[in-house]
Amino acid sequence: MSAPAPSSPVTVVDAPTLPRQEEVLTEPALAFLAELHRRFTPRRNELLELRRERRAEIARTGRLDFLPDTAHIREGAWQVAPAPPALEDRRVEITGPTDRKMTINALNSGARVWLADFEDASSPTWENVVLGQLNMTDAYERRIDFTSGQGKTYALRPADELATVVMRPRGWHLNERHLRSEAGPVPGGLVDFGLYFFHNAQRLIDLGKGPYFYLPKMESHLEARLWNDVFVFAQEYLGIPQGTVRATVLIETITAAYEMEEILYELRDHASGLNAGRWDYLFSIVKNFRDGGQKFVLPDRNAVTMTAPFMRAYTELLVRTCHKRGAHAIGGMAAFIPSRRDAEVNKVAFEKVKADKDREANDGFDGSWVAHPDLVPVAQASFDTVLGDRPNQKDRLREDVHVTAEQLTAIDSLEAKPTADGLRNAVQVGMRYIEAWLRGLGAVAIFNLMEDAATAEISRSQIWQWINAGVVLDTGEKVTPELARLIAAEELTAVREEIGEEAFAAGRWQQAHDLLLQVALDEDYRDFLTLPAYELLD
Repeated sequence: MSAPAPSSPVTVVDAPTLPRQEEVLTEPALAFLAELHRRFTPRRNELLELRRERRAEIARTGRLDFLPDTAHIREGAWQVAPAPPALEDRRVEITGPTDRKMTINALNSGARVWLADFEDASSPTWENVVLGQLNMTDAYERRIDFTSGQGKTYALRPADELATVVMRPRGWHLNERHLRSEAGPVPGGLVDFGLYFFHNAQRLIDLGKGPYFYLPKMESHLEARLWNDVFVFAQEYLGIPQGTVRATVLIETITAAYEMEEILYELRDHASGLNAGRWDYLFSIVKNFRDGGQKFVLPDRNAVTMTAPFMRAYTELLVRTCHKRGAHAIGGMAAFIPSRRDAEVNKVAFEKVKADKDREANDGFDGSWVAHPDLVPVAQASFDTVLGDRPNQKDRLREDVHVTAEQLTAIDSLEAKPTADGLRNAVQVGMRYIEAWLRGLGAVAIFNLMEDAATAEISRSQIWQWINAGVVLDTGEKVTPELARLIAAEELTAVREEIGEEAFAAGRWQQAHDLLLQVALDEDYRDFLTLPAYELLD
């Protein structure tokens, strides 16, 4: 057997020099990235092509089904590896980017887990990519603190009070343009995973935990197989015991919803659970069934709650699948941002959060997400009521659940319809989020909700869908490109008046306006708005 071809070096290209970047971009770390790139990027590229082929098949047939070729996996008797002690109790998880202040606040939040996000809650500026890695290592070494502009200081609590970190790298579709070899740019997911694993895997083991990951945007079990092979190689490369890695998969695409068991099976030696989200899942439905006409038209995004029949089918199937296979089922995001000025707003929002978390706990979920530390006690109370002293409820198998392929895409069962207010909200939120993203902010408070890239994706996708399906709103207006442009112009003017000319000029508002209209109105639908947005990112 011939020796493997040597890896082309990975080099830093067209990137500003950052303080302490040499601690992250060491020669051994870059050599590890080069080997990941050589071994796995060609397969990544093949899987992205399979995504396009599958999308074309959905456009032709207008349907999805469980895979006949993997029925033996769904019918077989197997379990994922037991959860390590640090991941047995996941009743509340907080999410957020890895800037220095958020790193401290999330670890101190009282949540059992922090989803340290290099994906949708992080705009992938070079500074965020590199310094986010540095912040993680500094946190594990307890050499991290932060002082705000107002003089407030932040520091870590004792180690036994800190959340367990589960890190989320970028999805397979994104590249990191500042790290390249002769073969091209390194996929962002391999950069985020590789740097984090290389620098922190042994540190985490020494702390009694391990390298734990959330895997986003996957569309098939073959993509899970690729991640599993990455884990096996990475552990071997660094001499880490096989099975040390643990991965939780976000089931946030409609195609992955039909392959939950297969995804867990591919990752079974490294799997620790599945997560049910909302915005990316709805975005995926629009993206895949955008040719389906009125049958697949979603109403206003805020009208599609987790209690909608097709969303209930998805979440109940996820709980049943996880518990059948010994994995954790993690619920969706409570994105509300408490107001320091309006107690009545807080009261109403907290009641909604409580109802949502009560539903998840009673449905069998083992934990759930929040976006703000003030929501940790609210979510914890819901799960404490159901779990008591137990770390989870994986013994609740939900054998009463039987979900058909048709139920997962029964969009036309919804009574709510698109409204003029919903169209305006999509423009407002989409433009505000994109503007912040272009300035390097991935987690953005908009109208008392913490929004990330998934929000912008569903917002622009709904505008595109409503236009192309010829939707008529509750006002009698037909959604057209002209109407979308009119609303976008009005909202741009409203922002200028709201924040003032100086702040408007200092922002990226015109670019955000133009990009939103580009991805919402172009005849050819872009799979991800972050791809053209990345070209504008400094």
